[in-house]
Amino acid sequence: MTDLADPAPAQVVEEHRFPCPVCGSDMHYAPGTSELACTHCGHREAIAPLRDPEATREIDFESAQRGEVPASEIEETRIAACPNCGAQVEFAPETHATRCPYCDTAVVADTGTHRHIKPRALLPFEVDETHAHEALTRWLGSLWFAPNGLRQYARKGRRMNGIYVPFWTFDAQTETEYRGQRGDTYYVTRTVMRDGKQVRVQEPRIRWRRVRGRVARFFDDILVLGSNSLPKTHTDRLGPWDLPALTPYRPEYVAGFMAEGYQVELDAAYEEARGIMEDVIRGDVRRDIGGDQQRIEAMETRISDVTFKHVLLPVWTAAYRYRGQSYAFVVNARSGKVQGARPYSKWKIAFAVLLALIVAAILGYFGYLNQ
Repeated sequence: MTDLADPAPAQVVEEHRFPCPVCGSDMHYAPGTSELACTHCGHREAIAPLRDPEATREIDFESAQRGEVPASEIEETRIAACPNCGAQVEFAPETHATRCPYCDTAVVADTGTHRHIKPRALLPFEVDETHAHEALTRWLGSLWFAPNGLRQYARKGRRMNGIYVPFWTFDAQTETEYRGQRGDTYYVTRTVMRDGKQVRVQEPRIRWRRVRGRVARFFDDILVLGSNSLPKTHTDRLGPWDLPALTPYRPEYVAGFMAEGYQVELDAAYEEARGIMEDVIRGDVRRDIGGDQQRIEAMETRISDVTFKHVLLPVWTAAYRYRGQSYAFVVNARSGKVQGARPYSKWKIAFAVLLALIVAAILGYFGYLNQ
């Protein structure tokens, strides 16, 4: 595991509260805006833009591997693991208990702190809770085999959780030398017998020749999930994310929302990024070989100038318990795209099978009469 920092002490996260100047209540970030809004009186204040050009600067990966991440990039936060799904739930200084945003399990804060790399940037919430709930309801409504009871339970408007999910992004320059074979199609004419007659046909053949070459590609913002709490099948399908719109991290954008600490460490995330790069490079090699078919025998890739960021991406989560089962759903809080475990009603499936059998029997009966 990569050491996070030099011996200098990490910066402890300060308590960030944004009291309303009118009534003193807490102000929260208003999705889709650049403002904080008071939850009590409705007063709004603009979030001042951060003009620091270094705010979203990438961190050198090799330096991080040597344990040379500056102390200014490290922070300590109060985080407790959900006893059910393992999510790393971050606690505000004044909070001692909450519910897991992924599975709705009670989580109690402990006295320990978590030392981690600070988030560099985030995508602010664009979709508010009302529209996220509408998107979830529409999605459930499109699932014909979903239990009606679950749909009705979801429509009741139970609150959803807005949470910033941790991700890593990686940039890298790559140069790959490869060996392989290029296959080009050609045709030969043969005479065959068909229906007692001689017929001339064209049959395809592949002519292979050995090739060598070199491809290069710069990878920008390869995205790797930093959480183990959400199934990757859900998060991968939540994309694409509008990463060019990443905003320098400001605590104002997190006000009123939860944030999960990353569980996937930097080294493990980089290994996953390497796999993503290799798949893309393999496609580049095939295109460079050309022809109708390709065989890749060897690839040697040199990777340089690797940098990374820790970023936060916004999702709305909903966890419903229905007839003893837990159903978790996530909504991309930028696009409104919904993903989740697809629930099935045994009664609806049985009815569909019975209906199909009845239709098949009717069609078979009329087919018999027409013989």
